[in-house]
Amino acid sequence: MDRKQIVSDPGIGNRAEAYEAFDDIPTNPNLGDTIGDVIHRRHGRRAVMRGALAVSAATALFGTAALMQAPGARAAAGGGTRFAFPELAAGIDETHHIAEGYDARILLRWGDPVFADAPPFDPHRQSAERQLAQFGYNNDYVGFVPLDPAGRRGLLCVNHEYTNEEVMFPGLGRQDRADFAGTTKAIAETEMAAHGGTVVEIARGADGHWAVELASRYNRRITPLTTRMAIDGPAAGHDRMKTAADAAGTEVIGTLNNCAGGITPWGTYLMAEENFHGYFWTDRLDADGRPDLSAQPQAAAMKRYGVPGRWYAWGKWHERFNIDIEPNEPNRFGYIVEVDPLDPESRPVKHTALGRFRHEGAESIANPDGRVVIYSGDDNRFDYLYRFVSAGTIGADRAANMALLSEGTLSVARFNDDGSMDWLPLVHGHGPLTAENGFHSQADIAIDTRLAADLLGATPMDRPEDVQPGEGHVYVMLTNNTRRRPGDENAANPRPENRFGHIIELAVPEGDHAADRMTWEIIVKCGDPAIAEVGAQWGPATSENGWFGSPDNAAIDAMGRLWISTDQGSSWPRTGRADGLYALETGGEARGSSRLFFRCPIGAELCGPCFTADQETLFLAVQHPGTDGTTSYPGFERASTFEDPATRWPDFDPAMPPRPSVLVVTKRGGGRIAV
Repeated sequence: MDRKQIVSDPGIGNRAEAYEAFDDIPTNPNLGDTIGDVIHRRHGRRAVMRGALAVSAATALFGTAALMQAPGARAAAGGGTRFAFPELAAGIDETHHIAEGYDARILLRWGDPVFADAPPFDPHRQSAERQLAQFGYNNDYVGFVPLDPAGRRGLLCVNHEYTNEEVMFPGLGRQDRADFAGTTKAIAETEMAAHGGTVVEIARGADGHWAVELASRYNRRITPLTTRMAIDGPAAGHDRMKTAADAAGTEVIGTLNNCAGGITPWGTYLMAEENFHGYFWTDRLDADGRPDLSAQPQAAAMKRYGVPGRWYAWGKWHERFNIDIEPNEPNRFGYIVEVDPLDPESRPVKHTALGRFRHEGAESIANPDGRVVIYSGDDNRFDYLYRFVSAGTIGADRAANMALLSEGTLSVARFNDDGSMDWLPLVHGHGPLTAENGFHSQADIAIDTRLAADLLGATPMDRPEDVQPGEGHVYVMLTNNTRRRPGDENAANPRPENRFGHIIELAVPEGDHAADRMTWEIIVKCGDPAIAEVGAQWGPATSENGWFGSPDNAAIDAMGRLWISTDQGSSWPRTGRADGLYALETGGEARGSSRLFFRCPIGAELCGPCFTADQETLFLAVQHPGTDGTTSYPGFERASTFEDPATRWPDFDPAMPPRPSVLVVTKRGGGRIAV
């Protein structure tokens, strides 16, 4: 299926769903040894020899201390976990739900003021100028930087990933299907102003409620329309980074498709650039309406990255997004951006040393030797898991710490049959990464990281998304992979078209996150354990409400416990439940057990999640409410539009469209969450 077929598919209700379906098509040609093949070799023969495939696979994959329930089994709700909250019932409707005993209040909505003089939100009068002073669209990553020792004041750092124009603008409808006939320059620039990020000060009052401090000097919007950024690292100044507007190749305007992110040990905010390829345009199409790259010298790299996606029409009015005019501009996106939230006048920095790919996140940890380590997944079917280790060490000088991401070693993961995993350095001159193979310097590796990883024989993964490091373990969210073909079944993935995903745990030897080799296990295989054909595996305390599909973002709380948010997209009818937040045990007899804590309204995805250090506050981001899968929503069964959405969450005002929002979760009466 190509882009033209996807766009015209009547089962796809909006551009975001079409974008997701298009990205279901892998760009990696190196599929000879995927993670499924490795898992099969590691566990398949043992499972066959033991005979009872489902039971033996559980033991082999999850360990004798955590036997998973067999398909079809159900555990009693509530017992055996460290998470103390009454489990929420799974389901789907027009609003959000939280476990009993907790409150989930709206803190910020799309269009809310970020500055004291911001105009009020009026969805009929949105403009780029207004939007630049307001909270952006589709809030994804949420980070918190405390401003006082008690953590009652702090800076909330929020990514704005993309826009859904069909529910943002009155009378516009879905634009990719109409060849952007209704999109004007003003609309395109309003979309640009709604992207990027927001830094805003918040404070907790005597009543325990959090509120935005509109007069704060720290408040800031970061967008691809206006924000100038520095480029550093090995690719800075390279010829492939130079454009007509930036002859030096060291400065770029803005950041795109900021999905997950991270907060560094020195308190800066990392914004990951994910699906940047979709924002680039070309007027050169072949007879079937596909981009014609025959005149592009960088055609092979563009194809590997999916450039140009033509999912936005910005290139009609901003030449830098048109590859016919500026073929180097895509090389300037797909990185990790560092922002100093304590200095609203500072220029964000794109760190090319961390590589160029569809970064899902950038979670960091201070290694015992003082170096900083950052993990990131490349969110595409059959793409890779990466790690960056800084050359320098963290010190008392915050300014010096902000240079640590400029130099270091980027590596890609190879999973081995024996349960070990090797980090393969992406260093110029090592192995095949030489001029003979098109890599003339470290700059080429930074720009074409995917191509370099292909040559090293990295393991193609089932869409790696968020990666969360802890003291002794790293948790990798593998959201799904519907392109796994029949015949690829194995003991760990006994289902073709892996629609539900799984979670891998990496064991860090002696807490050294810079180690060349780690070991790996699977904690859970997602999906309904009551349906044998799904092949799901969960811990013994998982109830019928606790299982989930498509793990995406994650957080480790102050007690070292893992929380998972989900992103099923338009595939939620396969589980019959909305996306939400789940508490997942990673150790003890309940290892692999999951419990539902929060669920989203129809059509929304859950992002964030972020705890304060005292674990008394949890920030959640509900993205694109009322959009995904609404054609399958009983009683609605049509695509949402501005005038006719499946829900008007969170305002439920007939004059308001659905609005992506950040919520604050607290325990009634106070205290730590889930304790």
